[in-house]
Amino acid sequence: MTKMNMIASLNSALRCQLEKDPNIVIFGEDVGYFGGVFRVTDGLQKDFGAHRVFDAPLAEGGIAAIAMGMSLNGLRPVAEIQFADYIFPAYDQIVNEIAKIRHRSGGEFSAPLTIRTPAGGGIKGGHHHSQSPEAQFTHTPGLKVVYCSNPYNAKGLLTSAIESNDPVIFFEPKRCYRGPFYGDPHNVPTWNDHPDAEVPDDYYSIPLEQARIVREGEACTVIAWGTMVHVSEQAIKNSGIDCELIDLQTLVPWDRDTVVNSIKKTGRCVIVHEAPKTSGFGAEMSASIQERCFYH
Repeated sequence: MTKMNMIASLNSALRCQLEKDPNIVIFGEDVGYFGGVFRVTDGLQKDFGAHRVFDAPLAEGGIAAIAMGMSLNGLRPVAEIQFADYIFPAYDQIVNEIAKIRHRSGGEFSAPLTIRTPAGGGIKGGHHHSQSPEAQFTHTPGLKVVYCSNPYNAKGLLTSAIESNDPVIFFEPKRCYRGPFYGDPHNVPTWNDHPDAEVPDDYYSIPLEQARIVREGEACTVIAWGTMVHVSEQAIKNSGIDCELIDLQTLVPWDRDTVVNSIKKTGRCVIVHEAPKTSGFGAEMSASIQERCFYH
């Protein structure tokens, strides 16, 4: 076990996959020589070669299209979109091509690819470096949508995403790359003393579709993902209410059993997300929870 921040754990996941599977390739804007703007791919090109870790032009639509072509021809590409705000030029390729190829081809083809992208606010990036567009993709059949929250689950979930035979949009909360955010922008700790910073150096995976119970409680169920897991954890401590906190981890398909069982126990539910309230994924969860939990 090694103490890692989220950047190091993601790098470790990519390194393990490159070592394990010769069909893994990693590419994106500044991903190769520079090691990524957040340094997630640092050192990978040097260790595995420019034919497996390489830079792409500033063309997100092209990045997604190239990843699809690679996946259809036996590779498992991991493409990086430098900021989630810039994923929209690739939206047509992701939604109309990548997400639909398995069903459109009657199962003859699949697109085992992963698109990593940092999302959310917290770096004073303004409106073009702070968006949370996960709901844009949870609406699309054929995609899996994952949102990590700490170094331990970042590595385990990214491993499972890369090994999935379906396309995965993998969101990373950039506000938490170097430390958990508890809601105070003037007091942001590092991951050094956090239990979830203990990350195995070797291979491991966390199943997709599996939520994590961060803390158990009896009075209310709080559901969050990404940065809001830590904000919710601090809010629960401040409130003194005995809440059960669930880190959803995978948004599509989400772990209904864990959520439903928790809410049936507590009888109350609060959903916390960073994205816009209107048409956010929290609203979809709210509707689904209402159907399953409050009329049983």
